[in-house]
Amino acid sequence: MHRKPVHPVLVVVAHGSRDPRHAATVHALVRRVRSLRPGVRVETGFLDFNVPSVQGVLESLAAEGVRDVVALPLLLTRAFHAKADIPAVLRDAPPRLRIRQAEVLGPSPLLLTALERRLYEAGLTPADKSSTGVVLASAGSTDPEAIAVIAEIAREWRHTGWCAVRPAFASASLPRTEDAVRELRDLGCSKVAVAPYVLAPGFLPDRIARGASEADVLAEVLGPAPEVARVLLERYDAARMPLAAAVSA
Repeated sequence: MHRKPVHPVLVVVAHGSRDPRHAATVHALVRRVRSLRPGVRVETGFLDFNVPSVQGVLESLAAEGVRDVVALPLLLTRAFHAKADIPAVLRDAPPRLRIRQAEVLGPSPLLLTALERRLYEAGLTPADKSSTGVVLASAGSTDPEAIAVIAEIAREWRHTGWCAVRPAFASASLPRTEDAVRELRDLGCSKVAVAPYVLAPGFLPDRIARGASEADVLAEVLGPAPEVARVLLERYDAARMPLAAAVSA
């Protein structure tokens, strides 16, 4: 008799922050993921500032006898953390664990839907779209690949009917949010909205909010939006398939 394979444990790898809103938002998102997929065990580990650490979570799972894990970076772009930090932590995991690192969340059409959800929650309506310029405000990165992805998302989003969409960055890159807001004003957009392309509150999202002082609308961070939870599960499913095949072989 063949045993039904157990789903790999999903370990959500969050950056961590001194700002307590960060961890609270991560936990709210993870609760939504659990509600969408009650048959999957979901744990959360932080790279810095918060507990439990990713290493601590992996050691606890190994001690329980868990074998298969999908480690999912709670990141929107493939920048330094996804390429270096997280693989380094996973290499130090207990050897009994079979770990696959899932892809980062972005880009995804679902995330654009989540961005629009936040803009509409902040007061815009679909009727405002053609007269509204949007600043796609990212945390920023020194990684050219990550910057190029944000610029491409802005170009794609523009084609869905907005007056204009401009990328902006809270650190490491230019333009800043306030500069993009002024550029959209100069273009003649009747309204200007700022959509933070970030997952949780913290230092850089606060900088984005300050840069949005001259905008008409400032949306909330993506946080536990249902679309974000669905993207997490899409990335989990894509990463777990090789593990599932190995278990059932």
